[in-house]
Amino acid sequence: MNAGELLQKLENHGVTLDAVLDTAMALYIGDDRGDVREKLRKLMLRYLNDVNVQSLLTAALLLEENFRVEGDPVNLVADELIGIDIAEYIGGKMALFNFFYYDTRKPGILAELPPFLDDAVGGFIAGCMTKLFEGGFDDQG
Repeated sequence: MNAGELLQKLENHGVTLDAVLDTAMALYIGDDRGDVREKLRKLMLRYLNDVNVQSLLTAALLLEENFRVEGDPVNLVADELIGIDIAEYIGGKMALFNFFYYDTRKPGILAELPPFLDDAVGGFIAGCMTKLFEGGFDDQG
């Protein structure tokens, strides 16, 4: 699978790269928004090609399609675990704090998504934002 194929699967569930970027930038505080957004887009595309990120996002998609749950019950933690795993895989332990920041505020598309997808996408955003701002991303490579 490549980033394009995964993006198509996400788009089939209403998740576009632009919506993910808008959501990420909704909680961004700082200057150079256009530059940050472009660097973030490149970083996200890189991680959408990573087999581990693909696996976890695909797991969330499959759970949304095959596991029915009403709302987002408090006793459901598998969705949080997927989001945490994605965030930490990309951005390390610091991404965990960003994950909870996005998860509690639910900006942009996160407020519209069902439980597994909102946490998976939130974890993806949190991991990428953390990686970007900890200087762990060289957009040349």
